Amino acid sequence: MTTRILPAVGDADAARSVTTLLSQLPDAEPAAPVGDSTQLIDTLARLAGESLDELPEVVLVHERIGPVPALELIREVALRFPAVGVVLITADASPGLFSAAMDSGARGLAALPLSYEELANRVQAASQWSVGVRRHLGAGGDVFTGPGGTVVTVTGSKGGVGATVTAVQLALAARASGNTVALVDMDLQAGDVASYLDVQFRRSIVDLAAISDISPRVLSDAVFSHTTGVALLLAPGEGERGEEVTDRAARQIVSALRSRYEVVVIDCGSQMHGANAAAIEMADIALLVTTPDVVAVRGAKRVVRMWDRLQIRKAEETVTLVNRYTRNTEIQPPLIQKITGTRMAGIAVPANFKELQGAVDAGRMHELEAKSVVKQALWGLAGELGLVKIPEGAEKSGKFRNDRGSIGGRRKRGEREGAR
Repeated sequence: MTTRILPAVGDADAARSVTTLLSQLPDAEPAAPVGDSTQLIDTLARLAGESLDELPEVVLVHERIGPVPALELIREVALRFPAVGVVLITADASPGLFSAAMDSGARGLAALPLSYEELANRVQAASQWSVGVRRHLGAGGDVFTGPGGTVVTVTGSKGGVGATVTAVQLALAARASGNTVALVDMDLQAGDVASYLDVQFRRSIVDLAAISDISPRVLSDAVFSHTTGVALLLAPGEGERGEEVTDRAARQIVSALRSRYEVVVIDCGSQMHGANAAAIEMADIALLVTTPDVVAVRGAKRVVRMWDRLQIRKAEETVTLVNRYTRNTEIQPPLIQKITGTRMAGIAVPANFKELQGAVDAGRMHELEAKSVVKQALWGLAGELGLVKIPEGAEKSGKFRNDRGSIGGRRKRGEREGAR
């Protein structure tokens, strides 16, 4: 039987060495190496989207792969693609690292410098394990499969710019169109998602922080099923407990959610810490919310520069949303784009807090009227970001309506949308 092998090696010299050895293995079909963790996950997701049978039996992860650390990458691959056997390639063959690699989900460890015999044995063992898993994968329902959903993080340039309202409405829009949706409150010390949706809860994201293997059953016990159909994973009631959610825990939680839900919206608040930094790094879409005033725009620029320095997110990979927009303000979206270097959302949210105040004070943001221009703008943004399922025939009209309002892409010039 042919064994398909996908190497994930960032260093060019190491990649050539690994490829040369793999080409000598009997019945091996090595693929071209991928250079970083993002490319590896994207490749596996694309193959899994086609068919489980398209996935390689073995993935080799080099210890210097980045930007996600090797052990965290192995954990994510093992969680999202359980039918793939992962082998860690490392110069440190100590018992401690071996144990850590096994805990992360690796099926073997190959020591550097690589030898033909050791690599062949590790690949064969991982391949046999992979074949066995695929044979029985359909027997149980407690396994994550598939390429995973879309992860969107929503971050405020400073406090009070509307990040939580934006996150809530994006989640509601995605759910109203038929997606399975999780809304995560990762503003760990001051999260207000529960207040906006009138939720009394006992469990929070902290309950998942110490769990090394988050199964679908464990995840379902931690989330709150809201009446709208959105699954809520809330911030702890005691803000100091937010420190228990480390960046490693956040990566595992986001991976588990991505594997179970079609859309995952994460409210990251305006304060940066390891957990939400990890979420932003893993996100498919990083949304930065600002208002058109000097202080907020300076905050947006500061956030973008910090993300770039910490190698969390590049400016051009960030989408900036202007909230409380008016046409006569001195600071317009093109100026904000020039200052931050980010991409601007095609829709801006009009300034109209009066229509929000009743829903905010009552904690019933999900009952905001469909005619609300703020809701229409945010649901339109959900369509622009690709978070909604567009019904057949809706593309011709440019929008569609249902019992929760309208969702669509950018409207034609002249239509009232509260955008620039």
